[in-house]
Amino acid sequence: MKRVVLIILSLYFVMENTDLNAQKRTPLTEEEKRVIIDKGTERPFTGEFYNHKEKGTYVCRQCGAPLYKSDFKFDSGCGWPSFDDEIPGAVLRVPDADGHRTEIVCAKCKGHLGHVFLGEGFTKKNTRHCVNSISMDFIPSESIAIFAGGCFWGVEHLMQQQRGVLSVESGYTGGWTKNPTYFDVCNKRTGHAEAVKITFDPSKISYESLAKLFFEIHDPTQINRQGPDIGEQYRSEIFYNSEDEKRIALKLIDELKAKGFKVSTKVTKASEFYKAEDYHQDYYNKKGTQPYCHSYVKRF
Repeated sequence: MKRVVLIILSLYFVMENTDLNAQKRTPLTEEEKRVIIDKGTERPFTGEFYNHKEKGTYVCRQCGAPLYKSDFKFDSGCGWPSFDDEIPGAVLRVPDADGHRTEIVCAKCKGHLGHVFLGEGFTKKNTRHCVNSISMDFIPSESIAIFAGGCFWGVEHLMQQQRGVLSVESGYTGGWTKNPTYFDVCNKRTGHAEAVKITFDPSKISYESLAKLFFEIHDPTQINRQGPDIGEQYRSEIFYNSEDEKRIALKLIDELKAKGFKVSTKVTKASEFYKAEDYHQDYYNKKGTQPYCHSYVKRF
């Protein structure tokens, strides 16, 4: 049997019940330091979140503190993300050094966000927080992260047992054809990986914890195989849907390499997920047996 597992993590985010600061932040890049620490400004119309319309919460890139809900965002045409309100207590206003404008900074870490303007009439609140995209990360209402690492039956079964995982769905992703079948995938006609989509409660388990578990329930050193399953569709690969997920994936890979593991896991932008046939869903629960090529091995 030929297998590759990809995990899509889909979460319902409830800001009041979620500790956004629980995950360790990755170091700032030089460009992020220029804006957040040295109070620089990114070029207009270039930021990741300028035309971003997804539902969720914008958080501080430096410390992870929640700053703005997506409901506060509006298009002012200025070239930077605009918000007409902030999460209570999240943003501080500071007189700018130029003596004319008002700077806004993260209340927790004092990282530079941008400037606030009043009386422009864009919205009923008559307020515009003009924020650098690079100063923020985004926690979507439905977050997606993708891992590939062997038979989706085994990964599905082991992920289902984790506290905070609400549901797991087997499927296919990462290929070039639409609506692939199991037969097509096994015969290398689509380029897809066998996949598992996981819905989880982030107040009980984080994306990083699930990513660590992924590395510990398959062998990330194997190339184009997992145990007895051999083929490119068995490659170990993480498919990310946000820069934060990408940073976490790369960080964990670096940690494993530092421990001496010859990690073959690739990190690639995510693609569409297709639900597998019904007989693949809850396979081991229905069969009453255990995975044949997946087991837990502590690596972190």
